[in-house]
Amino acid sequence: MHHRVSIVPFVNANSFSFSSIFEIGDSHGINLTSRAIAVQREYPLFVEDEANFSSYRIFSEVIPTPIIEEKVRTTFIHENPIIKVASVTLTGASNSAVLQIGSTNTIRAEARVKHIRQLLSD
Repeated sequence: MHHRVSIVPFVNANSFSFSSIFEIGDSHGINLTSRAIAVQREYPLFVEDEANFSSYRIFSEVIPTPIIEEKVRTTFIHENPIIKVASVTLTGASNSAVLQIGSTNTIRAEARVKHIRQLLSD
């Protein structure tokens, strides 16, 4: 990982939620995971502990890691080791998002959401 200096005099970030990160500086790796069950009902009746992640296959399925078979050769020339940005404005980051000022070797981000709509029958 190439180490550089990031200069950002002004950052305005309004909201971070659900496994989101605002990282200042370098990191070796970032691992983000977010799980949610979103229920939308026509008649708003909610019962405590009514949904379990284990009840839905989406939360236990294995996400395959892509196999990269192509050989990629890269060359980086950092004549100036400083990244300078005047300002960053972010409205919001949610569900395994990252705003980083710096370098990272690897990032793994996963967000799994089960949406359920329950409508009244005619």
